[in-house]
Amino acid sequence: MKFGVFYEHQLPRPWDDDAEYRLFQNSLDQIELADRLGYDYAWEVEHHFLEEYSHSSAPEVFLAAASQRTRNIRLGHGIVQLTTNHPARVAERVATLDLLSHGRVELGLGEGSSVTELHPFNLRFRDKRLVWEDAVRCTLPMFWNHGWEYDGPFFKFPLRAVLPKPKQKPHPPLWVACSQLETIKYAAHRGMGALCFKFVDLEAARAWVNAYYNNFIHNQEKLTDYQTNPNLAVVGGFMCAETDEEAWEKADGWTFFQFALGLYNKEGPFAPGEVNIWERYQEWKATPAGQRRSGSELIGSPATIRERLRELQAAHVDQVILLNQAGRNTHQDICDSLELFAREVMPEFQADEANHQAWKQGVLNKEIELEVIDTEPFNITSRQAPTQAPSAEHRDMVSGSAGRPAAKRVS
Repeated sequence: MKFGVFYEHQLPRPWDDDAEYRLFQNSLDQIELADRLGYDYAWEVEHHFLEEYSHSSAPEVFLAAASQRTRNIRLGHGIVQLTTNHPARVAERVATLDLLSHGRVELGLGEGSSVTELHPFNLRFRDKRLVWEDAVRCTLPMFWNHGWEYDGPFFKFPLRAVLPKPKQKPHPPLWVACSQLETIKYAAHRGMGALCFKFVDLEAARAWVNAYYNNFIHNQEKLTDYQTNPNLAVVGGFMCAETDEEAWEKADGWTFFQFALGLYNKEGPFAPGEVNIWERYQEWKATPAGQRRSGSELIGSPATIRERLRELQAAHVDQVILLNQAGRNTHQDICDSLELFAREVMPEFQADEANHQAWKQGVLNKEIELEVIDTEPFNITSRQAPTQAPSAEHRDMVSGSAGRPAAKRVS
């Protein structure tokens, strides 16, 4: 099993003039520490206009800075919003980051989470899956074709040489953001890694891991000729301390993380400064719902976290991504947590990586047959309502009479 750290750049009110400066500098210090401690991945999101919840609108800049302060840790876009970025700019920035980092980029691709983010870019929420698919077809061949042109339903691109090219050939590993559990199957269908939120228990984890790999093997349909990436990673709220009680005292940010995005999805968009989300969170936290714990969090003593990780290990999860830069979790607590986990917990699971890779190779070679488990009992929407189905008009744009989008490469 591999381990990552995860960054939203959360910044609850009140703020002072240097609050964002301290936030970014502390995050870089934490990633530099994680690299020294042997963590495998550092993931950074892209969000827009989400006050307090995420001040991370330029992840390529932040990850470039991190690349110069680290040596081994993989640097993950978790994710690039393909719907709000021009395909050529995505290819240019990702390739540049890959060169600067000596080939350490992981490329997560996402649609955007809400109308708050999408509408200012003249995008309709219900179209985001179709726009995303068209963007994948347009963007990815730019990495390996010297010249590329594309004519799709949403993106038109004349023949150009998109430069530079990434160090990793033909491109960095590809992932899909799975804010809804059902999207895990979609990621497998497209031959990409799945970035999802932690499952409630071992049964759920096994059901979704099996569904992912069974779809990857038996129901794969790539959008264009990219390299597949069979991987399933789960993000979980994290804080490691000497006792469970101490860990929960230091991990208040995890429930803020869940509350804040839920508030944007239910009530947003908000006028700038209209809502103090931290104050709303304090009110919610005093309710029974605000006191509830799922039991799946990676928050507690080394012994508690070790027990929960063993469930994910038994289900054959590839990577666990630890989220403790959240809410008002302090820089010192985050660093102490990373150090304690790396010393007391992580070595056992990293040492089992060879066994896990042998199991995975057996699955991919069809030497190991995974049980088909109904995922519906475990299909809890994690962050937002399901994406609306595309209209007949837009279905026709990408299939039917409109045919496949035209594309041309020049080697």
